[in-house]
Amino acid sequence: MACRARAGGGCERVSEEPSHASELEALGREVPPHRPRYRDWRVWVGLAITLFCVWIAVRGIPMQDVARAIGAANFWPLVLGSAPFYVASIWYRALRWRHLTNPIAPMSRGVLFRSTALGFMANNLLPLRIGEFVRSWTLARETRTPLSAVVGTVVLERVIDVVTVLLLAFASLTYVGKSSAVGGVLERGSNLLLPAALAPLAALIVMRAAPDFTIRVVHLVLTPFPERIRESAERLLRSFMDGLGALKGGSHIFWIGFHSVMIWLVTSTGPMLVAIWAFDLDLGSWVDTLFASWILLGAVGVAVAIPSAPGFIGPYQLAFTTVLVRFGVDKPTALAMGVLAWIAFWSTLTLQGLLVLRATRTSLSELASHSE
Repeated sequence: MACRARAGGGCERVSEEPSHASELEALGREVPPHRPRYRDWRVWVGLAITLFCVWIAVRGIPMQDVARAIGAANFWPLVLGSAPFYVASIWYRALRWRHLTNPIAPMSRGVLFRSTALGFMANNLLPLRIGEFVRSWTLARETRTPLSAVVGTVVLERVIDVVTVLLLAFASLTYVGKSSAVGGVLERGSNLLLPAALAPLAALIVMRAAPDFTIRVVHLVLTPFPERIRESAERLLRSFMDGLGALKGGSHIFWIGFHSVMIWLVTSTGPMLVAIWAFDLDLGSWVDTLFASWILLGAVGVAVAIPSAPGFIGPYQLAFTTVLVRFGVDKPTALAMGVLAWIAFWSTLTLQGLLVLRATRTSLSELASHSE
């Protein structure tokens, strides 16, 4: 709390709520005025990628056959059967995030769950993948934690997810073989994602292992700037590196790994298996079906890492058509499955986030404005 003088003497206490805006000002620059999203070139790039992926996914597929496949599927069992897995996934992500944020300050599971749910909802409704900033800002606001430290934990979590998806893809690659059609898809996707995982991971390890060296490098890079900016950048960087405390090892690493396994091999695999059942697909033995679901999940994980429009529409369906066709599923059925599985994913996470939004008495526009 801070003290602000008021008319007639005395002191009025005001809250020092951490915010993205205040940290931008700490860097010595004005917070840019709000501008319409449609003027941001990144929005148009994401939309273009989405349209391109949609075109590739539907190219040459008769839409009447897709409609028939959708009509023949068990739609409501698919949606209702997938929903518990998605809710559990958010819960396990909150539990994992707790081990990432514990080095900063103890935080309740409830506030972590709410922030995570709001972040996934924002990614489904708002452009530029600002869900990560939304959940960082909401957590920093509720716990009065420095925003830059929270952002550090979110960056670390994203890197963990990318590494997990790569391990899943490489394990699946070992199962199906590089020479197979599915193996070729996995290998190309993994090779594209590999630099996106290794470069941030290496940077985070250097920051954690040699913080003073990192600060010296930043000082060197910012030499042309005024001392005030250099000091502000150092303060924010040190706060960011506080969010990397989970890299110190110990029980944190075990629980982060355990929850990552639960997130990807259980709660994220479940909806894929439900979709396979809903379309009555025969992919072989239960072991073959399980590995097929992991391969499909790995492809979806790679696809949604691509910049796109809100909700990952386009890349999500392309992952289904690319993988399932190589398992002998006809293209209309593969596309129909990608559409219905996406509806289950999008509707569950969006509805859950909207319920949290209502419970916290926050508006979507407020989340967007504080996360720019």
